Amino acid sequence: MNKTVNINLANMLFHIDENAYQKLQRYLEAIKRSFAGTTGSDEIIADIEARIAELFYEKMENERQVITAKEVDEVITIMGQPEDYHIDEEIFEDTPSGARPTGSSRVKKLYRDMDRKYIGGVCAGLEYYIGLDALWIRLIFLFLAIFAGGFGLIAYIILWILVPEAVTTAQKLDMTGEPVNISNIEKKVKEGFDGVADKVRSVDYDKVGNQVKRTGKSFFDTLGDIILFFFKVFGKFIGILLIIIGAATLIGLFIGLFTVGIIDAVHIPGVDFLSMVNSTEAPVWVVSLLMFFALGIPFFFLLYLGLRILVNNLKSIGNIAKFSLLGLWLISLIALAVLGIKQASAHAYTGSVSELDTLTLTQAPDTLRVKFQVSDYNELSTATMGGVEIRYDEADNALLYFNDLLMDIQQAEDTVLSLRVRKDADGSSYQNARDRAGQIDYNYSFSENTLTLDDHFTTAVKNKIRDQEIRLTLFVPEGTVLNFNSNSADYMGRRTRTDRDMYRKRIVNYTWVMGADGILDCLNCIEESDYEDSDGKGHIIIDENGIDIDVQDSSDTFKMKIDENGIKVKAREND
Repeated sequence: MNKTVNINLANMLFHIDENAYQKLQRYLEAIKRSFAGTTGSDEIIADIEARIAELFYEKMENERQVITAKEVDEVITIMGQPEDYHIDEEIFEDTPSGARPTGSSRVKKLYRDMDRKYIGGVCAGLEYYIGLDALWIRLIFLFLAIFAGGFGLIAYIILWILVPEAVTTAQKLDMTGEPVNISNIEKKVKEGFDGVADKVRSVDYDKVGNQVKRTGKSFFDTLGDIILFFFKVFGKFIGILLIIIGAATLIGLFIGLFTVGIIDAVHIPGVDFLSMVNSTEAPVWVVSLLMFFALGIPFFFLLYLGLRILVNNLKSIGNIAKFSLLGLWLISLIALAVLGIKQASAHAYTGSVSELDTLTLTQAPDTLRVKFQVSDYNELSTATMGGVEIRYDEADNALLYFNDLLMDIQQAEDTVLSLRVRKDADGSSYQNARDRAGQIDYNYSFSENTLTLDDHFTTAVKNKIRDQEIRLTLFVPEGTVLNFNSNSADYMGRRTRTDRDMYRKRIVNYTWVMGADGILDCLNCIEESDYEDSDGKGHIIIDENGIDIDVQDSSDTFKMKIDENGIKVKAREND
């Protein structure tokens, strides 16, 4: 059992095994001795340590992982031993550059070259990455900026913002595709010092002094700083927005989960989670949890992303947590998809069962009275699911209570008055749908020329909600007079034809007779001529049918009628 040591390498914290630490320490001391007295030795050693820290970080699976001797050996293999490169450069003076020791080739990384920049270093960095001269790249951006609607300028700004600049020696070597080892780091640092020395020897000190006094930065550097500042502010705003959206959604989901339930709190267009519970027989709490994970996990990551944008040193939640949440999210989506398919299959077929009952008018004249009576279960409603109530009868049996029924009035083919009751329901098969439709209970009675109909129908809870409905058709012989009670207005079907342009719910306000052509003729509707006074003057009538305004003058007749159907205006010329 070995001790663990915490080290700070290039401002990065690592947990390292004691044996590995001693090996790494000996390696770094050897490097320091190798470069003692070398120009730029401090910079060389700092870059080497930064590169070693980068390699360690790439090999770590999580922040708590301990660096062992194995990882140290792998890093030393990549970086090389200092004695392998500490050779007098005069030996290579007459040797081609290709004969010098180099490491294996690396994949180039895209950086902005700040040493050869004109504006932001984008084109200079692209020269290394794609192998095309920077001059041609600049001409391409200029061409696109002028002849492509400013696309070149937009693309340049985006790359300027997104592509990092090559600051460290390791980044500059990555940009050129050279291996980042001790040899190349030493060479790069020395090149930098030699370049600075050449500039110092050839500089015009008076000119530089005056330029420094005028401005400490170039115009493009200042412009870049301004653009980056605004984008940082915009990024912070986006971070705050993501935090608000993520936190508010998660709080709402938590409240919904433990109060009304998520299936009632969340409404997605085209998706009925209540119907899913009813159709699949899955427990409500299971569907609620699946919805909580399917909706909550993405918003949690939105919240986490917002925090990462605002807090620079925010610790990662770890790969284990990330992949666990991703797996849980995928499982929830798959489970909801399976339940959705099962829900669709439960409504795949529609079956119908019809019953025809003959009714006999016993009193003269042949006037039939139709009325819908109010339910006896109104005071016993306990719950509602998908618009369907669960109620209990007098025997304390749970029933599904529906009011989806309509009645049409048509002419009988003979002189027999009859009522057809068609019951519809959905099911996973045609026979299953017919069996479920047959389980619907609907009551009506006929006595003393009065047809009394229930305003509802019921079925046992075990039959589930499967779009059950009832369609009534009353076949009336020619010459039969019909009266309706006011409750009938909500149940009149669209197939009932009358001799009036009248909204179907208003039919119940009048008395009708079945005509020979199968159309109901109104017996007590107010004719247009009844509105006109004997002296031709206009009038205003206010009654249960609405407001009727008739205005006349010597030139024309103007009539406006206002009722529940809207406003009707009619004008005609006098003869």
